[in-house]
Amino acid sequence: MPPIFRLAIDQETLTDELFAFVMDPRSTRYQRQVVKELRALAPGVIPVMEMMILDGVDERTHVREYVAAVI
Repeated sequence: MPPIFRLAIDQETLTDELFAFVMDPRSTRYQRQVVKELRALAPGVIPVMEMMILDGVDERTHVREYVAAVI
């Protein structure tokens, strides 16, 4: 039987949005649409992004590697 549901994720767009979240110094970064959607679909991603902020991640490649690993 073929799958009933398919979840389509645009890895590049997700990477771009998460990298923008990590690089945004304002507290309003939590109002981004990607945060709202991830809280519903994959709530564990946001704490990892917060750790990237604390670790000083400033290269998109690190976020891309994480996205590729969890998808």
